[in-house]
Amino acid sequence: MIERLVECVPNFSEGRNAETVRALVEAIRGVEGVFVLDEEMDQDHHRSVLTCVGLPEAVAEAAFQATRMAAGLIDLRVHQGGHPRVGATDVVPFVPIKGVTMEDCVSLARRVGKRIGNELGIPVFLYERATEHPDRANLETIRRGGLEGLASRMASEPGWVPDFGPRHLHPTAGATVVGARPPLIAYNVNLQTDDLAVAKAIAKTVRFSSGGLPYLKAIGVELTSRRLVQVSMNLTDFEETPIHVAFEAVRREAEQRGTEICGSEVIGLVPQRALIQGAEFFLKLERFDPTQVLETRLELVLAREAKTRGDRTIAQPSISDFLADVAAGTPTPGGGSVAALAGALAAALGVMACKIGPPADPTKQQSALAKVPGETSDLQATERRLQELSERLRGLIQADADAYAGVVRAYRLPKTDPSRPSAIATSLRVASEAPLETATLASETASLLHTLLAQTKPTVAPDLKVGLLMARAAIEGGLENVYANLKSQTNQSVVKDLAQRAKAVEQRLVELKSL
Repeated sequence: MIERLVECVPNFSEGRNAETVRALVEAIRGVEGVFVLDEEMDQDHHRSVLTCVGLPEAVAEAAFQATRMAAGLIDLRVHQGGHPRVGATDVVPFVPIKGVTMEDCVSLARRVGKRIGNELGIPVFLYERATEHPDRANLETIRRGGLEGLASRMASEPGWVPDFGPRHLHPTAGATVVGARPPLIAYNVNLQTDDLAVAKAIAKTVRFSSGGLPYLKAIGVELTSRRLVQVSMNLTDFEETPIHVAFEAVRREAEQRGTEICGSEVIGLVPQRALIQGAEFFLKLERFDPTQVLETRLELVLAREAKTRGDRTIAQPSISDFLADVAAGTPTPGGGSVAALAGALAAALGVMACKIGPPADPTKQQSALAKVPGETSDLQATERRLQELSERLRGLIQADADAYAGVVRAYRLPKTDPSRPSAIATSLRVASEAPLETATLASETASLLHTLLAQTKPTVAPDLKVGLLMARAAIEGGLENVYANLKSQTNQSVVKDLAQRAKAVEQRLVELKSL
């Protein structure tokens, strides 16, 4: 049973291109230890909301990978949608779920924000619990005036220097807001009218900032495709302002303005307790016990049984299963997955060497380290990093197969489908990112293994040399897949970006071979 869980709910400025959203989902799924719980896509808002959960470090990595993918696929210069936004990856909140504190999530937010700023060149503003600027704690404050308003403040107001990254917007990805917060409920109520002024008036009345309900944020949004308007709300503390209270407030205001509610929706996931509150209110349930919910009672019984008998893990696919899948005569899993496996095995050999430990004679270790300038003898830190690399590379085994499956789907679209060229280009980008990451991580693995030759017992040297050979195979195999995909890529800016990154890894491979 996982003892530490963090939720992340990144919002992306794309709600109309299914291939792009699928690429974002696969970027998250490609990280070992992270599970995608929900995918929401809205064409009127032109926005998608993904919900994932997992180990804190893994969720942080998944958030960064999805942000990097979005920066390459989403261009805000051509974005038009009903929802306020300032970035391709608009907002990335971390939420404590189990065994972690809000301070842990603040640390994750700052770490991911720094990576986005430094590695992707996107300015990052921290919000909610993660910010040190009280005037920037509210998301709507950062979004005020949209991209133009934020750009103006960044250029003219000293207090609007981003927390991380450049002091100007990214040309296509804008800015990204990263933070830590408690769970919230995104809840929308649709009105039977196309008068946007009505939705805006109701939103202003019910939201807390205008004197309405506590812990409720609201805006009016036009749903062009449905010829309706919507009161879009965030409930930041549903115990204080439950869903049914927000619903009733909007209903009353709508009636006063001569219209009615035609439906409502939850975006993303919602705590079970929030729905039980609504059931108790509308059904007038008496003496209701939440454990009367069938699934809740079943979960309690199963948890009790597992504790009594001892927890058992679900069996993972064996190496025999993987080999059989590779040999099955289907496009996936293929060379990219095999390269990722080679990298994971290389890192695992490094973990083994670290656990066996340093040379028995400390003077020999110090003498050996003197031959490796700038390296550290902290085997525990190296072991932790190699374990992370092994897990990430293991996740790329399936991620690579999923990415290439997306290419196959794109090519199978009818040639008369106008979205086919874009779908192919997007899927090829995703299918190039996975093997490129395999090569990049394998390159780091090889460097660490080479360092361990001077830090560990001589008896593990043959194992480390095998690991080096596996890591080099992973690098070359990953690069081979990248270059093969680039031959079919029609987006020249994508070709240039990926080729530059691949050349950097290739140069590192040359350096490794010379050691």
